Amino acid sequence: MTLSVNSDTSSSSPPVLDWKFSQVFGDKFPGEDVQDIDIISAIDFDKNGDHLAVGDRGGRIVIFQNKGGKHDAAKFTSRNELEQLDYAVSKHPEFEFKTEFQSHEPEFDYLKSIEIEEKINKVRWCATPNGALFILSANNKTIKLWKVKDHEVKSVKEMDTRQSVSSENSLLAETSFINGQNTNFANGHSLEWTGNKENGVASYNGDQNKIASLDDATIARCRRVYAHAHDFNINSISVNSDWETFLSADDLRINLWNLEISNQCFNIIDMKPVNMEDLIEVITVAEFHPFHCNLLAYSSSRGFIRLVDMRQSAICDHNARILKDEESSGPKSFFNEISASITDMKFANDGRHILTRDYMNLKLWDMNMESSPVATYRVHENLRPKLCDLYNSDSIFDKFECCLSEDSLHFATGSYSNHLRVFSHGSGKEEGLTIEAARKPNRKQHAQTTSRARRSSLSNLARGFYRQGNDNHGAGSNEFSYDFNSKVLHMAWHPTTNLIACGAGNSLFMYYA
Repeated sequence: MTLSVNSDTSSSSPPVLDWKFSQVFGDKFPGEDVQDIDIISAIDFDKNGDHLAVGDRGGRIVIFQNKGGKHDAAKFTSRNELEQLDYAVSKHPEFEFKTEFQSHEPEFDYLKSIEIEEKINKVRWCATPNGALFILSANNKTIKLWKVKDHEVKSVKEMDTRQSVSSENSLLAETSFINGQNTNFANGHSLEWTGNKENGVASYNGDQNKIASLDDATIARCRRVYAHAHDFNINSISVNSDWETFLSADDLRINLWNLEISNQCFNIIDMKPVNMEDLIEVITVAEFHPFHCNLLAYSSSRGFIRLVDMRQSAICDHNARILKDEESSGPKSFFNEISASITDMKFANDGRHILTRDYMNLKLWDMNMESSPVATYRVHENLRPKLCDLYNSDSIFDKFECCLSEDSLHFATGSYSNHLRVFSHGSGKEEGLTIEAARKPNRKQHAQTTSRARRSSLSNLARGFYRQGNDNHGAGSNEFSYDFNSKVLHMAWHPTTNLIACGAGNSLFMYYA
């Protein structure tokens, strides 16, 4: 297998980043209950960082756009104020709400007698031809391609109500103004806008009344639906660097799609054994290489990363380079095997390094080093004595995501108590920086983390599906006090600057450095 990747991470120490609060959307009041359908479940920036897509458990997608420094100059009288404004805008991007639409609805599979949630598992941006935005969204079973485009819409601003239409047709007046033409209806009523005041129909004076104006409106339309291709829940979608194909992955299979073809896909990886009792691992994450369209990587519940070259074979089950941490491959307990499952994986922009997150650690890998990661950052090491309790509460199955900066020197991941962890490669500070997801974040030198998640029966089957009630890890002390229900699971790093967007409950927080 050929893996032609070459570039090195800078050997010099990266600068220390001073993180500051930037924005928050959907911030709740103290004591306010958060609805489950409003909790953020997916976040992704587009390739330029001009737009940010956020999915939630209610099946909705909210798109934010970069303000781009558009401000009302009339509010600033002096040149110094304008220069300060330009400096503030150039320092870090600020976002504003663009549009919101319902992507998925709850469904019921009558053949399998299962409910399909509307929750958005992943969102991924596609190419943006002709000024339109294209975005892929996926729930457990179905993937949709959405086109989001701005349109000019005519709307009535002012009317002369003294010379209104007859009461019979008053409700139809605005429609006729917007259309600017005669409007015929099935019930036989018709509106005719003329200059005659005696015919019972309103007239207008262009000098006195503003009939209509043009407003910008953003409309989302579903262009493709990719369905009926996964027996298990979809955990990953990734758009290829050719911008023509994408992959979707569930626990046992990875499918390759063409964006223009929704009724056919190619199964390139199938890990399903003949006898399900022989299942030893499942697929957790799958990602395309950032610029080699023939390369992809997928991770497993055993903590392995497999690199695949699609030029070698149409079926990529056995032609893979495996990256695994041999230093931690010694005797393991049951809970250590569960916590080793990789929950997220991201390629660095250099195409050579891979960042992974499991329950306990954040690891940086070199694709040319198969035996061990380049660096390991301990995120939840202080929770190791409580793994048994975390298993009983399902918190050990939480799927924390990770992200990394444009220069591949800084990494971020989430934790419990709404904490965000930021690490820098080669900085000498292995404990990293802990930031609380709040308007006034508290910074700490050590992270404290834990959470609650839905247990996957298939993942349990791959791990043996057994409990060890008498495991000695359950005898943890009570010195740790974490809020396991408040956690930062989903996040994204801006592609061109040091800006992190993370979801904490139903709130979207942004921090810049």
